[in-house]
Amino acid sequence: MDLESLVSLAASNGASDLHLEAGLPAAIRVRGELRTTGDPLPANLLMEWARGVIGEEEWPRFLEQRSYDCSRNYRGSRCRLNILMTSRGIGFAIRLLSSFIATIEKLNLHPDFKKLVAGHHGLILVSGATGSGKSSTLAALIEQINMTETRHILTIESPIEFTFRPRRAYIRQREVGRDTPSFEQALIDSLREDPDVLMVGEMRDPETMRLTLAAAETGHLVMATVHSSTCAEALQRVVSAFPAEIQSSVAAQLADCMLAVISQRLQFRSEFNIRVPECEILVPTHAVKNFIRNRDFFKISSSLETGAEHGMWTLQRYRAWLDSRKNWHIPGKSPEPADSEAGGAMPPPSRPPAFPLMPKPSKSEAKHGAHAHGHGTKAPTRIEIEPAESEFGKILKRPGEE
Repeated sequence: MDLESLVSLAASNGASDLHLEAGLPAAIRVRGELRTTGDPLPANLLMEWARGVIGEEEWPRFLEQRSYDCSRNYRGSRCRLNILMTSRGIGFAIRLLSSFIATIEKLNLHPDFKKLVAGHHGLILVSGATGSGKSSTLAALIEQINMTETRHILTIESPIEFTFRPRRAYIRQREVGRDTPSFEQALIDSLREDPDVLMVGEMRDPETMRLTLAAAETGHLVMATVHSSTCAEALQRVVSAFPAEIQSSVAAQLADCMLAVISQRLQFRSEFNIRVPECEILVPTHAVKNFIRNRDFFKISSSLETGAEHGMWTLQRYRAWLDSRKNWHIPGKSPEPADSEAGGAMPPPSRPPAFPLMPKPSKSEAKHGAHAHGHGTKAPTRIEIEPAESEFGKILKRPGEE
């Protein structure tokens, strides 16, 4: 049995993770529980698999750092891999990524999530434990913008988990280690790349957090993830990551740019045989902003309890809404939209769809159009523009070019 066969076996069992360790049988995580399968794996076989995945060029770096992160496709399953050195030899921790395009409807999230991305500047934090679906929720928010607005979206991830197909938005995705050396460098570069929406896969250190807050303050809609169990804890974790002497200014900066904080966990619903996110949503009212500035994070829970009219959700209210919900999206059973793709890991098209810009008609065309409109003929709702000859392409030409 090879690595591809084990990934395929995990995918066929609906597993979210696959763990390989020398001297132990393979373990898969299904609905949060680990199960072992097969015989113990020899150390030399895992070493051979690791060299094949990492490659000879990157192998010295792996030996120096004792770990390696990457993403791969195995028999149609897109995976995020962490290869690590352990006391027994080499081990694999493989996350099997969803093969569908994540949307708010497909993740069975509340429709209020659509309102969160209506703003054009500010910070949205998505928090939760490892494996709670933070990346899927971020992907659903990005896809919501992609389907509704013509914005420039730039994602910085390590590694890329969901590959987006540009629809109305113009999407660029950068992978740390492959397309940019670090989150910090990618964030510095992003301020010169004219993004409307910036997605940061994970805020791991104070410098990444500082640059993320700066981007949110300079007129960008920024979305990022952080590991925490509640909304208040997520805010506290960001502020406490900085030295004590500047925490007050960081708290004020966070209060000014915050748009929403989402804390979620996955709950298995046996009646539908699916795992559904249960969410806590914090919206920055004047009281919440004051609590953040004063670093009174323990008072935020009271605002959550009384903030339903402002769009806030406690876990209890969200569970009550889930219990009363009638329409569910069940993978493999719910009908898919006509223009949906078979999988979220498909490569992007060679050229993204043109922005729906309307070329200025000539006088004769305008007169003809007005005459046709008078006879009840409807104008086409969408015009395809070839990039080589489009108005958008002419704007990008340098002075002096023919």
